[in-house]
Amino acid sequence: MIKHKFEHKNNQILPFNKFLARVFHYFLFSLLLIAFSLGIGTFGYHYFGEISWIDAFYNASMILTGMGPVNEMITTAAKLFSSFYALFSGIAFLSTVAVIFAPIAHRLLHILHVEENENE
Repeated sequence: MIKHKFEHKNNQILPFNKFLARVFHYFLFSLLLIAFSLGIGTFGYHYFGEISWIDAFYNASMILTGMGPVNEMITTAAKLFSSFYALFSGIAFLSTVAVIFAPIAHRLLHILHVEENENE
């Protein structure tokens, strides 16, 4: 049997302090996803783009947040990496936002469902 991370719709709503702990854990997981994504980008830009570590980090940060590239990629390998990293970054950024808001959305839906059941 699969144990659910979130409480079932028929269960009581999670106490606020436990809810804040849940939000904190999901936020930490999101930070790990961001750090992992930045690490991939920084290493790739440094290796394929042959730019300094700080410029590679800057480029990866700008791509990951959707701002766009900073340094021009000259070699074919650097252009390919930059293209694939940009595609990866779009998915990674949206996934990270979804992970951060999942417990908040669940709580809101749980509250709405509980209120609906109380009126029946």
